Amino acid sequence: MQKSAFPADGERIAKALARAGVCSRRDAERLIAEGRVSVNGARLDTPAFKVTPGDDIRVDGRKIGAAEPTRLWRYHKPPGLVTTHRDPQGRPTVFDNLPGALGRVISVGRLDLNSEGLLLLTNDGALARRLELPANGWIRRYRARAFGAVSQAELDALKNGITVDGVRYGGIEATLDSGKGANVWLTVAITEGKNREVRRVLEAIGLKVNRLIRIAYGPFQLGQLPAGETDEIPAKVVREQLGDKRPRKRS
Repeated sequence: MQKSAFPADGERIAKALARAGVCSRRDAERLIAEGRVSVNGARLDTPAFKVTPGDDIRVDGRKIGAAEPTRLWRYHKPPGLVTTHRDPQGRPTVFDNLPGALGRVISVGRLDLNSEGLLLLTNDGALARRLELPANGWIRRYRARAFGAVSQAELDALKNGITVDGVRYGGIEATLDSGKGANVWLTVAITEGKNREVRRVLEAIGLKVNRLIRIAYGPFQLGQLPAGETDEIPAKVVREQLGDKRPRKRS
C-alpha cells in the first residue's frame, strides 16, 4: 500500500481491506469478528484497528498486497438481475453474471430488477461514491416504454419537480418520442437517481412503465454494448471526465 493513501495516524483495517479489493467494509468487519484477519502476526478482534504502510496484513493467512489501480467498466445489465452481491430471496444478481476476470467490483448506483441498460462498475468504493453524488450534476438518461397516454405539456411540467407519496423529486426532463398502440416511448433525464424514480414519477402522471433502459450515466454511454457484456473505460478517459488530469491509483 502506498504511503500517500494513508492518513498520518493510519487507516482503519476494514477500509484498507476494501481498498485492496479483498471485500467490502461490511464483509471485512465480519472477517475480523470471525478471527480471520491478522496484522503483523496478531489476530484482530476490532475493525477500529488502524494500519500503516508496511504492516503485514493477512486474511486466512494470505498476505494482502498493494491495492489495484482504479478501474471503471460499462456493463449492459439485462432485465431480471438484482444489483446486489447477495440477495436474501435467492434471485440471480448482477455480480453472479460478470466475467471472473473483473475481480471484485461494486456498482455505481443501482438498476432495479426489471430495468436494463448501462450500469457502471468499479473496483474503487471512493470513486463509486463520487460518481453517485447528485451534487456532481451528472445526468442519468433513460428510454422508457409505458402503457398509457400523455402529452408533451404534461411531461414539461415535470421540469419543476414533483412530490409523490411524500417524496420530493427534483426537476426531470422528459420527451415524448412516439406512441404506438397503447404504449408511448419517452426519453427521460434525471440527476438525483432516487430509488425507482423514473417509474414512480411516470406512474404519478398516469403511465405504467413496462420497459426501462438506461442509455447514459453522465458522459458515459451504453452505445452498442451487447446485453450482458462489459467494456473497460480507459483510465485517461475517466480522469478527463472527472476533471482530474493527474495519474490516479488506488493505494
